[in-house]
Amino acid sequence: MTTKNRQTLNPNGNPEGTPYGNPDDYSVTAPPRVSVIIPARNAEATIIPTLDSIFAQDYAGQIEVIVADGSETPEMAELVRRFHPSVKLIPNPERTTVPGANAALRLATGDIIARCDAHTIFPPGYLSRAVETLERTGAANVGGRQLAVGTTPFERTVAMAMTTPLGVGDARHRLGGKEGAADTAFLGVFPRETLEEMGGGYANVVWNEDYEFNYRLRKQGKIVWFDPELVVNYRPRGTLRTLARQYFNYGRGKSSVVIKHPRSVRPRHLAAPGLALSLLAGAALALAGLFPWLLAALLLAYALTLATGAAAIGVRRRDAAALRLPLVLATMHLSWGLGFFIPTPQHKGTPLPP
Repeated sequence: MTTKNRQTLNPNGNPEGTPYGNPDDYSVTAPPRVSVIIPARNAEATIIPTLDSIFAQDYAGQIEVIVADGSETPEMAELVRRFHPSVKLIPNPERTTVPGANAALRLATGDIIARCDAHTIFPPGYLSRAVETLERTGAANVGGRQLAVGTTPFERTVAMAMTTPLGVGDARHRLGGKEGAADTAFLGVFPRETLEEMGGGYANVVWNEDYEFNYRLRKQGKIVWFDPELVVNYRPRGTLRTLARQYFNYGRGKSSVVIKHPRSVRPRHLAAPGLALSLLAGAALALAGLFPWLLAALLLAYALTLATGAAAIGVRRRDAAALRLPLVLATMHLSWGLGFFIPTPQHKGTPLPP
């Protein structure tokens, strides 16, 4: 990683060559400036803890925070201004993630860009570790594990589902694993050079833009790095309706990326669509009076799988929240799977110029 924008400081903390310091004195290299970008929408319930965690970082360099607000109401913006007036708060009239992230990137002045979500909490050493990992590995983008942590009983169940293979397959950024090169990076921390080489911003997709971004990086021969020491707490959706909408949109976004980059598809991406398609086919045959037993067999096998898995998870984690796991898992699977068959159109916005 280059550090072309770093300054060399003398012991007094002043740039070398100024009247206040002697260039012959010993010197240290200032840590790169970090810009944290947060596209957010109607996140008044979570945005302040997120910002608190950023300003509590132990990072030795400068940090700027940019929030792109796509909310329909002013509540979130008012909270940000009241509790963190130093945050750069900008409007996102298109309301979706990609134009918000790109608008924030346009204003970012840091040597390092750190993507953040309004539902996440950065641990104190997150930015320090991320910058160190970038320098140690030479990667174009680094990310870690998304650790789902619920505060309500329903959120705890969703968190359980998001941290088990039955819910998320083999996704390393959800389950953890060994450090090394990866398909994608959760959130992502990357040098400004990466941003410039990728055209200045995220591509014209509505969801799943991070996977698309990292896929293009890997196609160019660059390294996307998973560091299990980078653990970010994530607060899951709090109702079945919002969870279903979230995963339906995830499925739509993945489909759009697969259409754009067919070779990006992985077996785990096809599991939920395959399940949804099987159940739809079984239902259609049953309505036509053909093989009515097939739908019953599929539903029974799926229900038994969910019940057995939920029981095993509940016993292992000793949490009664597992009783809701079959309903939550089915919502995640089927919403994602059905969404996959309704790809989103290309977004109206455009990436930033290099």
